[in-house]
Amino acid sequence: MNDTMIKNIKSLILPKKTDKPLKGKEMDDLEVVDDAMVVIDGGRVVYAGAETDEYDAKETIDAKGMIVSPALVDPHTHVVHGGSREHEMALKRQGVDYLTILEKGGGILNTVEQTRKATHEELFEKASKNIVRMVQHGVLTVESKSGYGLNRENELKQLNVSREIAENFPIEMKHTFLGPHAIPKGTDSETFLNEMIDLLDEVKDISDFADIFCETGVFTIEQSRRYMEAANEKGMRVKIHADEIDPLGGLELAIEQNAISADHLVAASHTGKSMLKDSATVAVLLPGTTFYLGKDQFADARGILDNDGAVSLATDYNPGSCVTDNLQMIMAIAGLKLKMTPNEIWNAVTVNAAHAIGSERGTLAEGDAANLVIWDAPNHEYIPYHYGVNHAHTVIADGEVVYVRPGLLV
Repeated sequence: MNDTMIKNIKSLILPKKTDKPLKGKEMDDLEVVDDAMVVIDGGRVVYAGAETDEYDAKETIDAKGMIVSPALVDPHTHVVHGGSREHEMALKRQGVDYLTILEKGGGILNTVEQTRKATHEELFEKASKNIVRMVQHGVLTVESKSGYGLNRENELKQLNVSREIAENFPIEMKHTFLGPHAIPKGTDSETFLNEMIDLLDEVKDISDFADIFCETGVFTIEQSRRYMEAANEKGMRVKIHADEIDPLGGLELAIEQNAISADHLVAASHTGKSMLKDSATVAVLLPGTTFYLGKDQFADARGILDNDGAVSLATDYNPGSCVTDNLQMIMAIAGLKLKMTPNEIWNAVTVNAAHAIGSERGTLAEGDAANLVIWDAPNHEYIPYHYGVNHAHTVIADGEVVYVRPGLLV
C-alpha cells in the first residue's frame, strides 16, 4: 500500500522531464491533465496522471478541485545578507541610478557592511524568515549566492549559513560563490579579483557554482573570463551576472565558458541571444529587478525564445534591487512584461529553473522526489493572471506536508 494519494485534482501540471533544458517552442509545450491524481510512496512519485482506481494509500488528500504542479524552483537569490536598504527607495524615485548609488557607498557596499557586522546566527535567523516565506509561496528549491562579504572570512560565513539553512529546512539549496560581486573600498578590481581567484580552492568544497558580476564599473569581460577559466580549471561550474545594464558581451562569454546559466541579460546583444540555440546555457531572467528599479527595458524573453534559447525565471531576491520572496509575482511580471505564455512561464519556474542550477527537480515523473504544490486556482493560467497574492494552498516536500494555508479567522 502506498503512503499518500492526492485526489480530485482539477488540473495536474506536468512539465516534460528532459536531460536538457527546454528551448524555443518546446517551452510552450506543457502537459496539463484534467481530473487527475498523484500517488506517493517513500517520498517519491509512483503515479501522476488521470484519475484511476488502480492505486490505494494509507492517507488521501482531497485537492477539492484545485490544481497541482511540481514545487517551484528559484534559481537566483541573494537570500543570505545583513541589513536592509529601504532608505534607497527615495533615491530611486528621484531617478538616481544604481551605479551612482554604488559610488556613494550605498547599494552592495552598504549590504556588505551590514553583512560583515552580522554574526552567523544573525544571518541564519534573518535568511530563515525569507526561506519560510519562499516555501509558503510554493518554492522548494533555492539557489543562494554569497557576495556580500567581499573577503575570505565573510564570504565563507555566508556560504556556511546557506549550508546550515539547507540542513534545517525541507528544501534543496544550491550554493553559489559570488566573491567578485563588487569591489570593496580600499582596493582595485584587479587586486580584489586575484584574491577571489585564490579563494576558489577553499570554497569549491562548499559551493556548487562560481559566479561573477560582469558590468561597467565592476568586472570587465577579460577579468570575468579569467575568473571563470580559473573556476573551471578547479572543477567548478560557472555562472555570470551578464549584460544587466550595458551590453558588454557577458552572454557570449557565458556560452564560451559553458556556463550553466547567464543571468539578467536586459542588455544582451542579438548575437548572444542567437548563440543560445546551440548552447546548454540557460538564460535566467529577473524581471522583478527591472520592475523594482523602475526601468522601461526588460530582458528580451521573446527574442531568446524565438531564437530557440532556453529561458528560466527567478526572483533575484536581494535587499537592494528586488526585495520579494514571491516567485508567483515574478510569473505575473513575466506574462505582462516579458510577453511569455502561461505554458512558457510554468516551464521557466520548474524544469528549466532546475536545469539552471543543476537540480533534478521541477517535474513529477514516476520516481521523482514528491515535491509539489496544491494551488487554490481554477487553472494553470490563473496564477500569473491574479498577481500579488499567494495561491499556494498546500506544499508537500518529499511526500510530507510542510505547509497548509491558514483558514479564515472567525
